[in-house]
Amino acid sequence: MKGECDYGSPEVLKLEAVEKPVPTDDQVLVKVHAASVNPLDYHYMRGTPFVIRLDGGLRRPKPPRLGVDFAGTVEAVGPNVREMKPGDEVFGGRTGAFAEYVVATEGRLVRKPENISFEQAAAVPIAGVPALQALRDKARVKAGHRVLINGASGGVGTFAVQIAKSLGAHVTAVCSTRNVELVRSLGADEAIHDHGDNHEGRSRHPQRLDAKRKGHAGHRPELSPERGPRGRAVSGDGPRAGEGDHQGRGRQMSSSP
Repeated sequence: MKGECDYGSPEVLKLEAVEKPVPTDDQVLVKVHAASVNPLDYHYMRGTPFVIRLDGGLRRPKPPRLGVDFAGTVEAVGPNVREMKPGDEVFGGRTGAFAEYVVATEGRLVRKPENISFEQAAAVPIAGVPALQALRDKARVKAGHRVLINGASGGVGTFAVQIAKSLGAHVTAVCSTRNVELVRSLGADEAIHDHGDNHEGRSRHPQRLDAKRKGHAGHRPELSPERGPRGRAVSGDGPRAGEGDHQGRGRQMSSSP
């Protein structure tokens, strides 16, 4: 089995042969067929921002292997595992996913739908789960709601646009000019450019959807459409992405019934 390790720039990564993991009584051994790379992996590789090290190890990462999102086939299960069996195609999240094998508890895994590939499934957990939590569980988006998604062409944003539409919402997407057609292809009803003052398709609905955010590379666009008295801002950022829920300003998504 092979895996990667250590804090720093990409030059510090090593490809090493290590012992194949053995599942404990409550664990599942998965042969990894695909793993996705996320900004989270970059931060854990660098150990920055420093708060990352409070969870991952102050001087050296613990565990030393990178990667979280993966998809693969169950190879073995512990005696207490009830839902999974060898041969099941699954996906989920577990530290050390950039490897040939990974062990995880049942709660970190779900069966892969037959109509998607291992590569598609491996791209879901870190980006897709926060979007689902924010819209379905926190904002409680329903048919007829109007939702503004900031950063709609990003990892969480692309999932959020599709999830909001599947819940029956009217979606206004905020993205860079070059990605307008992308978010429209995902189902956005309106698209707002976040560069310059020419906000194409800017929502005029009486929602007061406060959507101020920091852009990339020092760019700080500010968009302040109106949000109604029952409007809600939900953040999809932070260490526990998708679990922030507060009235007022939010970075990722805003909705109004």
